[in-house]
Amino acid sequence: MRRLTLLSTCAAVAVLSALAPVAAQELRMTIWSANEAHLALFNGIADGFAATHPGVTVKFDSLPFADYTTTVTTQIAGGNAPDLAWILETAASDFVNSGALYALDGALGGDAYDLGDVSKPPLGLWSKDGQILAMPFSTSPFAMFVNNDLIKSAGAKTPAELIAAGEWTWDNAVATASAVGASGKAGLIVRDFNYQTWKNLAAIWMGWGAQPWSEDGKTCTFAEPAMVDAMTFIHDAIFAQNAMPGPGVNADFFAGDGALTITQISRASLLPKENPFDWDLVPLPAGPAGEYYLIGQAAIGVFASGANPELSADFLAYMTNPENSAKLAQFFPSIRQSLLNADALSKTNPLLSREQLDSVVIAGIANGTVLPGHSGFAQIEQVVRAGLDAIWVQDADIPAALSNICNRIQPLLAR
Repeated sequence: MRRLTLLSTCAAVAVLSALAPVAAQELRMTIWSANEAHLALFNGIADGFAATHPGVTVKFDSLPFADYTTTVTTQIAGGNAPDLAWILETAASDFVNSGALYALDGALGGDAYDLGDVSKPPLGLWSKDGQILAMPFSTSPFAMFVNNDLIKSAGAKTPAELIAAGEWTWDNAVATASAVGASGKAGLIVRDFNYQTWKNLAAIWMGWGAQPWSEDGKTCTFAEPAMVDAMTFIHDAIFAQNAMPGPGVNADFFAGDGALTITQISRASLLPKENPFDWDLVPLPAGPAGEYYLIGQAAIGVFASGANPELSADFLAYMTNPENSAKLAQFFPSIRQSLLNADALSKTNPLLSREQLDSVVIAGIANGTVLPGHSGFAQIEQVVRAGLDAIWVQDADIPAALSNICNRIQPLLAR
């Protein structure tokens, strides 16, 4: 009788345990995009993870791009680290070397993840001592979106016409932009630059072979002739040719305000669905140093100081597994080899033609240089931003301004 009672009690406990609600747990992931299409994709992936992890939800916390890394590091310092974060390439060194990131090898080691499909070179920024500390989910080339309607109405040559004639150069691109600028619309917009995010100007200055510092990161090269020439070209495009919006002027290419914009292909989601214009996507023009490609890279990392890094790593592995990488590739080109071909990309990027995919995306990833980054980049970024203010005036002394920048950041580079 006592045995029956004990068994009945155990069964009751088991039933009650099964009926007990699962403890809710929210993972917070910081991102810089507030784009509705991006958020819908991310939330759909999070829902799929929740389906096999009862009680778990993922909140995507969109932070302003200009101060994104500073905000994340402030949260970490204040004991409010996110569980996961979208980490930009310019901050890779700081995050990877700080000890703040949770090693991912255990979460990425399963057969279903197929780590062997992931290209190894792009992991270089995100690995240390043989461990993967963040997983790149976007390796996106910079390119130029084109509004052919504005260009034709200004009587200028379109990039497609210049490419066909073998004349797609920065001089001719600015001539086209200047013609549109004279018509009252913006010519060339470097998206997200806004006279603050200066690293995006690399999409222009690399055409001159310019870089902000030496390859080993120890020596400032802002004042070298290639950068002086590139910055002079940009200054003239703004103040002499009316080819680029000046300081304080806001223009949105995707709202039809400009003829050309330099950005990454993930912004294709912003192309207007209603009253669309005739658009194109082309590679960056050749500069005096020849043809070149620039890529931006972003990775997802898990913070070791988070409430549950193991669960967060599991979500990261789910978000970047083969199935979800294919979904993300709609906006964020993957480093999975199985997705880096025109057939795969055309399925997730239906807006882009095979020619655009080949000439911009595949060629860009294969040959591109990553945006400049450095340890302590947040501080360097602020100093350079302040120093460049002396250039964004009509009568700038460009060599002197760039020399002053080098004087100020050289101690930071040498640390």
